[in-house]
Amino acid sequence: MSLYFALCTKKHSLLLQIFVIYKSSSKAVKQVWLIYAIMYLNCDVFIAAMSLISSVVVQAIHRHIPILVRTIGSSSKLLEIISDPPNGSEDLLMQVLQTLTNGTVPPPELLSTVKKLYDSKLKDVEIIIPFLPFLPKDEVLLIFPHLMNLCSDKFQVALSRILQGSPQSSFSPTEVLIAVHGVDPDRDGIPLKKVTDACNACFEQRHIFTQQVLAKVLNQLVEQTPLPLLFMRTVLQAIGAFPALMDFVMEILSRLVSKQIWKYPKLWVGFLKCALLTKPQSFGVLLQLPPPQLENALNRTTALKAPLVAHASQPNIKSSLPRSVLVVLGIATDSQASSQAQSSQAQTGDTGNSDKEVQTDKAKESSSAS
Repeated sequence: MSLYFALCTKKHSLLLQIFVIYKSSSKAVKQVWLIYAIMYLNCDVFIAAMSLISSVVVQAIHRHIPILVRTIGSSSKLLEIISDPPNGSEDLLMQVLQTLTNGTVPPPELLSTVKKLYDSKLKDVEIIIPFLPFLPKDEVLLIFPHLMNLCSDKFQVALSRILQGSPQSSFSPTEVLIAVHGVDPDRDGIPLKKVTDACNACFEQRHIFTQQVLAKVLNQLVEQTPLPLLFMRTVLQAIGAFPALMDFVMEILSRLVSKQIWKYPKLWVGFLKCALLTKPQSFGVLLQLPPPQLENALNRTTALKAPLVAHASQPNIKSSLPRSVLVVLGIATDSQASSQAQSSQAQTGDTGNSDKEVQTDKAKESSSAS
Protein backbone atom coordinates (compact mmCIF):
# COMPACT_ATOMS: atom_id res chain seq x y z
CA MET A 1 0.00 0.00 0.00
CA SER A 2 2.81 2.42 0.88
CA LEU A 3 4.53 1.68 -2.42
CA TYR A 4 1.36 2.41 -4.37
CA PHE A 5 0.93 5.77 -2.64
CA ALA A 6 4.55 6.59 -3.44
CA LEU A 7 3.87 5.82 -7.10
CA CYS A 8 0.85 8.14 -7.01
CA THR A 9 3.12 11.08 -6.23
CA LYS A 10 4.86 10.44 -9.55
CA LYS A 11 1.88 9.39 -11.61
CA HIS A 12 -1.24 11.25 -10.53
CA SER A 13 -3.51 9.21 -12.78
CA LEU A 14 -3.19 6.36 -10.27
CA LEU A 15 -5.14 8.42 -7.73
CA LEU A 16 -8.49 7.33 -9.10
CA GLN A 17 -7.75 3.72 -8.25
CA ILE A 18 -7.40 4.66 -4.59
CA PHE A 19 -10.93 6.04 -4.62
CA VAL A 20 -12.18 2.92 -6.41
CA ILE A 21 -10.50 0.64 -3.87
CA TYR A 22 -11.92 2.74 -1.05
CA LYS A 23 -15.38 2.49 -2.57
CA SER A 24 -15.05 -1.29 -2.80
CA SER A 25 -14.04 -1.44 0.85
CA SER A 26 -16.76 0.92 2.00
CA LYS A 27 -19.36 -0.05 4.52
CA ALA A 28 -22.13 -0.45 1.95
CA VAL A 29 -20.13 -2.83 -0.24
CA LYS A 30 -18.93 -4.75 2.79
CA GLN A 31 -22.54 -5.23 3.88
CA VAL A 32 -23.39 -6.67 0.46
CA TRP A 33 -20.55 -9.17 0.79
CA LEU A 34 -21.66 -10.10 4.27
CA ILE A 35 -25.22 -10.72 3.12
CA TYR A 36 -23.91 -12.86 0.26
CA ALA A 37 -21.71 -14.84 2.63
CA ILE A 38 -24.51 -15.41 5.10
CA MET A 39 -27.02 -16.47 2.46
CA TYR A 40 -24.85 -18.65 0.24
CA LEU A 41 -21.56 -19.49 1.91
CA ASN A 42 -22.60 -19.74 5.53
CA CYS A 43 -19.00 -19.30 6.50
CA ASP A 44 -18.21 -17.39 9.67
CA VAL A 45 -14.51 -17.38 8.85
CA PHE A 46 -15.18 -15.75 5.47
CA ILE A 47 -17.38 -13.11 7.07
CA ALA A 48 -14.77 -12.27 9.67
CA ALA A 49 -12.02 -12.17 7.05
CA MET A 50 -13.98 -9.83 4.78
CA SER A 51 -14.69 -7.46 7.65
CA LEU A 52 -11.06 -7.43 8.71
CA ILE A 53 -9.69 -6.92 5.19
CA SER A 54 -12.11 -4.09 4.45
CA SER A 55 -11.31 -2.34 7.72
CA VAL A 56 -7.56 -2.67 7.20
CA VAL A 57 -7.77 -1.27 3.67
CA VAL A 58 -9.92 1.71 4.71
CA GLN A 59 -7.65 2.50 7.66
CA ALA A 60 -4.55 2.29 5.49
CA ILE A 61 -6.02 4.66 2.92
CA HIS A 62 -7.06 7.17 5.58
CA ARG A 63 -3.58 6.97 7.08
CA HIS A 64 -1.69 7.57 3.84
CA ILE A 65 -3.97 9.95 1.95
CA PRO A 66 -3.09 13.18 3.87
CA ILE A 67 0.62 12.77 3.08
CA LEU A 68 -0.13 12.10 -0.57
CA VAL A 69 -2.51 15.05 -0.91
CA ARG A 70 -0.10 17.46 0.77
CA THR A 71 2.60 16.28 -1.62
CA ILE A 72 0.72 16.66 -4.90
CA GLY A 73 -1.61 19.52 -3.91
CA SER A 74 -4.54 20.47 -6.14
CA SER A 75 -3.23 18.73 -9.24
CA SER A 76 -5.37 18.55 -12.35
CA LYS A 77 -5.91 14.80 -11.88
CA LEU A 78 -7.03 15.27 -8.27
CA LEU A 79 -9.39 18.06 -9.30
CA GLU A 80 -10.81 15.75 -11.94
CA ILE A 81 -11.54 13.11 -9.30
CA ILE A 82 -13.04 15.70 -6.95
CA SER A 83 -15.35 16.91 -9.70
CA ASP A 84 -16.85 13.42 -10.05
CA PRO A 85 -15.95 11.18 -7.10
CA PRO A 86 -17.02 7.52 -7.18
CA ASN A 87 -20.17 6.80 -5.20
CA GLY A 88 -19.27 5.46 -1.78
CA SER A 89 -16.04 7.44 -1.49
CA GLU A 90 -17.59 10.49 0.20
CA ASP A 91 -15.70 10.03 3.48
CA LEU A 92 -12.40 9.85 1.62
CA LEU A 93 -13.35 12.92 -0.40
CA MET A 94 -13.99 14.83 2.84
CA GLN A 95 -10.57 13.91 4.16
CA VAL A 96 -8.95 15.07 0.92
CA LEU A 97 -10.79 18.42 1.04
CA GLN A 98 -9.91 18.95 4.69
CA THR A 99 -6.25 18.27 3.93
CA LEU A 100 -6.24 20.66 0.98
CA THR A 101 -7.67 23.50 3.10
CA ASN A 102 -5.79 22.84 6.34
CA GLY A 103 -3.78 25.95 7.15
CA THR A 104 -3.75 27.23 3.60
CA VAL A 105 -5.94 29.22 1.25
CA PRO A 106 -7.38 26.89 -1.40
CA PRO A 107 -6.66 27.82 -5.02
CA PRO A 108 -9.61 29.23 -7.00
CA GLU A 109 -9.70 26.11 -9.19
CA LEU A 110 -10.31 23.88 -6.18
CA LEU A 111 -12.98 26.15 -4.73
CA SER A 112 -14.74 26.37 -8.08
CA THR A 113 -14.62 22.58 -8.53
CA VAL A 114 -16.16 21.90 -5.12
CA LYS A 115 -18.90 24.51 -5.61
CA LYS A 116 -19.83 22.95 -8.96
CA LEU A 117 -19.88 19.51 -7.36
CA TYR A 118 -22.23 20.75 -4.64
CA ASP A 119 -24.50 22.54 -7.10
CA SER A 120 -24.78 19.59 -9.47
CA LYS A 121 -23.99 16.10 -8.19
CA LEU A 122 -23.32 15.91 -4.47
CA LYS A 123 -25.92 17.96 -2.59
CA ASP A 124 -24.21 17.41 0.72
CA VAL A 125 -23.36 20.73 2.36
CA GLU A 126 -20.70 18.99 4.42
CA ILE A 127 -18.26 19.21 1.49
CA ILE A 128 -18.49 23.01 1.71
CA ILE A 129 -17.48 23.16 5.39
CA PRO A 130 -13.69 23.20 4.77
CA PHE A 131 -14.16 26.17 2.43
CA LEU A 132 -16.44 28.29 4.64
CA PRO A 133 -13.66 30.69 5.72
CA PHE A 134 -13.01 31.52 2.07
CA LEU A 135 -16.56 32.09 0.82
CA PRO A 136 -18.22 35.51 0.55
CA LYS A 137 -20.74 36.20 3.30
CA ASP A 138 -23.71 36.16 0.95
CA GLU A 139 -22.82 32.65 -0.22
CA VAL A 140 -22.46 31.42 3.35
CA LEU A 141 -25.86 32.87 4.24
CA LEU A 142 -27.44 31.00 1.33
CA ILE A 143 -26.33 27.63 2.70
CA PHE A 144 -26.60 28.57 6.38
CA PRO A 145 -29.96 26.80 6.92
CA HIS A 146 -28.48 23.59 5.48
CA LEU A 147 -25.48 23.88 7.79
CA MET A 148 -27.85 24.18 10.73
CA ASN A 149 -29.61 21.03 9.56
CA LEU A 150 -26.43 18.98 10.07
CA CYS A 151 -25.87 16.95 13.21
CA SER A 152 -24.68 18.91 16.22
CA ASP A 153 -21.00 17.95 15.94
CA LYS A 154 -20.78 18.89 12.27
CA PHE A 155 -22.58 22.19 12.85
CA GLN A 156 -20.06 23.00 15.58
CA VAL A 157 -17.25 22.43 13.07
CA ALA A 158 -19.03 24.62 10.51
CA LEU A 159 -19.53 27.30 13.15
CA SER A 160 -15.85 27.41 14.02
CA ARG A 161 -14.91 27.59 10.32
CA ILE A 162 -17.30 30.49 9.73
CA LEU A 163 -15.87 32.42 12.66
CA GLN A 164 -12.26 31.92 11.55
CA GLY A 165 -12.68 33.32 8.05
CA SER A 166 -10.46 35.91 6.43
CA PRO A 167 -10.96 39.58 7.41
CA GLN A 168 -12.99 40.10 4.25
CA SER A 169 -15.30 37.11 4.69
CA SER A 170 -15.34 36.18 8.38
CA PHE A 171 -18.51 36.55 10.40
CA SER A 172 -18.51 38.22 13.78
CA PRO A 173 -20.24 36.29 16.59
CA THR A 174 -23.01 38.88 16.45
CA GLU A 175 -23.58 38.24 12.74
CA VAL A 176 -23.63 34.47 13.28
CA LEU A 177 -26.30 34.59 15.98
CA ILE A 178 -28.40 37.00 13.94
CA ALA A 179 -28.09 34.63 10.97
CA VAL A 180 -29.33 31.77 13.16
CA HIS A 181 -32.42 33.81 14.05
CA GLY A 182 -32.91 34.63 10.39
CA VAL A 183 -33.66 31.00 9.55
CA ASP A 184 -37.39 30.38 9.24
CA PRO A 185 -38.38 26.72 9.76
CA ASP A 186 -41.37 26.95 7.41
CA ARG A 187 -39.65 28.95 4.69
CA ASP A 188 -36.32 27.14 4.79
CA GLY A 189 -37.65 23.65 5.48
CA ILE A 190 -35.54 23.26 8.63
CA PRO A 191 -37.01 21.65 11.78
CA LEU A 192 -37.52 24.14 14.59
CA LYS A 193 -35.44 21.93 16.87
CA LYS A 194 -32.44 22.40 14.56
CA VAL A 195 -32.77 26.17 14.94
CA THR A 196 -32.97 25.93 18.73
CA ASP A 197 -30.01 23.52 18.73
CA ALA A 198 -28.00 26.06 16.74
CA CYS A 199 -28.84 28.75 19.30
CA ASN A 200 -27.79 26.42 22.09
CA ALA A 201 -24.51 25.70 20.31
CA CYS A 202 -23.75 29.41 20.30
CA PHE A 203 -24.64 29.88 23.97
CA GLU A 204 -22.34 27.00 24.89
CA GLN A 205 -19.37 29.03 23.66
CA ARG A 206 -19.56 31.89 26.13
CA HIS A 207 -15.98 32.92 25.48
CA ILE A 208 -17.09 33.79 21.93
CA PHE A 209 -20.75 34.70 22.39
CA THR A 210 -20.13 37.00 25.32
CA GLN A 211 -22.43 39.29 27.28
CA GLN A 212 -21.53 42.16 24.98
CA VAL A 213 -22.29 40.05 21.91
CA LEU A 214 -25.70 39.07 23.29
CA ALA A 215 -26.53 42.70 24.01
CA LYS A 216 -25.67 43.66 20.41
CA VAL A 217 -27.71 40.76 19.04
CA LEU A 218 -30.82 41.56 21.08
CA ASN A 219 -30.49 45.25 20.27
CA GLN A 220 -30.58 44.47 16.55
CA LEU A 221 -33.17 41.69 16.63
CA VAL A 222 -35.70 43.78 18.55
CA GLU A 223 -35.78 46.23 15.65
CA GLN A 224 -36.71 43.57 13.11
CA THR A 225 -40.24 43.36 11.72
CA PRO A 226 -41.59 40.81 12.15
CA LEU A 227 -39.72 39.76 15.24
CA PRO A 228 -37.78 36.48 14.90
CA LEU A 229 -39.66 33.42 16.09
CA LEU A 230 -37.05 32.54 18.73
CA PHE A 231 -36.48 36.08 19.95
CA MET A 232 -38.06 35.70 23.39
CA ARG A 233 -36.37 32.35 23.88
CA THR A 234 -33.03 34.04 23.27
CA VAL A 235 -33.92 36.84 25.68
CA LEU A 236 -34.60 34.22 28.36
CA GLN A 237 -31.36 32.40 27.56
CA ALA A 238 -29.42 35.65 27.68
CA ILE A 239 -30.70 36.62 31.11
CA GLY A 240 -30.03 33.09 32.35
CA ALA A 241 -26.47 33.06 31.04
CA PHE A 242 -25.64 36.66 31.95
CA PRO A 243 -27.70 37.97 34.92
CA ALA A 244 -25.88 41.30 34.60
CA LEU A 245 -28.01 41.93 31.50
CA MET A 246 -31.12 42.41 33.68
CA ASP A 247 -31.42 46.18 33.23
CA PHE A 248 -30.74 45.88 29.51
CA VAL A 249 -33.39 43.18 29.16
CA MET A 250 -35.90 45.45 30.89
CA GLU A 251 -35.19 48.03 28.20
CA ILE A 252 -35.79 45.36 25.56
CA LEU A 253 -39.12 44.41 27.16
CA SER A 254 -40.14 48.06 27.25
CA ARG A 255 -39.37 48.38 23.55
CA LEU A 256 -41.46 45.27 22.93
CA VAL A 257 -44.42 46.99 24.58
CA SER A 258 -43.95 49.85 22.12
CA LYS A 259 -43.93 47.29 19.30
CA GLN A 260 -47.21 45.82 20.62
CA ILE A 261 -45.73 42.42 21.40
CA TRP A 262 -49.20 41.04 22.18
CA LYS A 263 -49.91 40.99 18.44
CA TYR A 264 -47.43 38.09 18.16
CA PRO A 265 -49.20 35.29 20.07
CA LYS A 266 -46.18 32.98 20.41
CA LEU A 267 -43.86 35.81 21.41
CA TRP A 268 -46.47 37.20 23.81
CA VAL A 269 -46.31 33.94 25.74
CA GLY A 270 -42.53 34.28 25.94
CA PHE A 271 -42.83 37.91 27.00
CA LEU A 272 -45.08 36.96 29.92
CA LYS A 273 -42.76 34.12 30.91
CA CYS A 274 -39.85 36.54 30.91
CA ALA A 275 -41.84 39.04 32.97
CA LEU A 276 -42.60 36.34 35.53
CA LEU A 277 -39.00 35.15 35.75
CA THR A 278 -37.62 38.67 36.11
CA LYS A 279 -40.08 40.06 38.66
CA PRO A 280 -40.00 42.43 40.49
CA GLN A 281 -37.76 44.21 37.96
CA SER A 282 -40.37 43.61 35.26
CA PHE A 283 -43.20 45.34 37.16
CA GLY A 284 -42.36 48.70 35.65
CA VAL A 285 -42.65 47.22 32.16
CA LEU A 286 -45.94 45.46 32.91
CA LEU A 287 -47.45 48.73 34.12
CA GLN A 288 -46.67 50.23 30.70
CA LEU A 289 -49.11 47.81 29.05
CA PRO A 290 -52.47 49.17 27.90
CA PRO A 291 -55.26 48.14 30.32
CA PRO A 292 -56.74 45.40 28.06
CA GLN A 293 -53.32 43.79 27.55
CA LEU A 294 -52.44 44.16 31.24
CA GLU A 295 -55.66 42.38 32.14
CA ASN A 296 -54.87 39.66 29.61
CA ALA A 297 -51.38 39.28 31.05
CA LEU A 298 -52.67 38.91 34.60
CA ASN A 299 -55.32 36.41 33.52
CA ARG A 300 -52.70 34.34 31.71
CA THR A 301 -50.07 34.59 34.44
CA THR A 302 -51.97 34.73 37.71
CA ALA A 303 -48.78 34.51 39.77
CA LEU A 304 -47.98 38.07 38.68
CA LYS A 305 -51.13 39.73 39.99
CA ALA A 306 -50.66 39.80 43.77
CA PRO A 307 -47.05 41.08 43.77
CA LEU A 308 -47.83 43.55 40.98
CA VAL A 309 -50.82 44.93 42.91
CA ALA A 310 -48.65 45.29 46.02
CA HIS A 311 -46.02 47.09 43.96
CA ALA A 312 -48.53 49.43 42.31
CA SER A 313 -50.22 50.21 45.64
CA GLN A 314 -47.18 52.11 46.87
CA PRO A 315 -48.20 55.79 47.07
CA ASN A 316 -45.41 57.13 44.87
CA ILE A 317 -46.19 54.55 42.16
CA LYS A 318 -49.96 54.63 42.48
CA SER A 319 -50.02 58.37 41.96
CA SER A 320 -48.21 58.00 38.62
CA LEU A 321 -50.53 55.37 37.14
CA PRO A 322 -53.62 56.03 35.02
CA ARG A 323 -56.89 55.27 36.74
CA SER A 324 -57.68 52.69 34.04
CA VAL A 325 -54.61 50.68 35.08
CA LEU A 326 -55.55 50.93 38.76
CA VAL A 327 -59.00 49.62 37.89
CA VAL A 328 -57.51 46.56 36.16
CA LEU A 329 -55.39 45.93 39.24
CA GLY A 330 -58.43 46.28 41.49
CA ILE A 331 -56.85 49.17 43.36
CA ALA A 332 -59.52 51.63 42.20
CA THR A 333 -63.13 51.23 41.15
CA ASP A 334 -64.35 52.02 37.69
CA SER A 335 -65.59 55.62 38.04
CA GLN A 336 -67.76 55.34 34.93
CA ALA A 337 -69.45 52.23 36.25
CA SER A 338 -69.91 53.88 39.64
CA SER A 339 -71.42 57.00 38.12
CA GLN A 340 -73.73 54.89 35.99
CA ALA A 341 -74.84 52.98 39.07
CA GLN A 342 -75.44 56.20 41.00
CA SER A 343 -77.34 57.67 38.06
CA SER A 344 -79.45 54.54 37.85
CA GLN A 345 -80.21 54.72 41.56
CA ALA A 346 -81.10 58.39 41.26
CA GLN A 347 -83.43 57.68 38.37
CA THR A 348 -85.06 54.89 40.35
CA GLY A 349 -85.53 57.26 43.28
CA ASP A 350 -87.04 59.95 41.07
CA THR A 351 -89.44 57.45 39.56
CA GLY A 352 -90.50 56.31 43.00
CA ASN A 353 -91.13 59.88 44.14
CA SER A 354 -93.13 60.60 40.99
CA ASP A 355 -95.30 57.56 41.62
CA LYS A 356 -95.93 58.70 45.18
CA GLU A 357 -96.89 62.20 44.01
CA VAL A 358 -99.30 60.76 41.44
CA GLN A 359 -100.90 58.58 44.09
CA THR A 360 -101.24 61.57 46.45
CA ASP A 361 -102.86 63.71 43.75
CA LYS A 362 -105.32 60.95 42.95
CA ALA A 363 -106.23 60.64 46.62
CA LYS A 364 -106.86 64.37 46.85
CA GLU A 365 -109.05 64.32 43.74
CA SER A 366 -111.03 61.41 45.15
CA SER A 367 -111.54 63.24 48.45
CA SER A 368 -112.74 66.41 46.72
CA ALA A 369 -115.20 64.48 44.59
CA SER A 370 -116.79 62.92 47.63
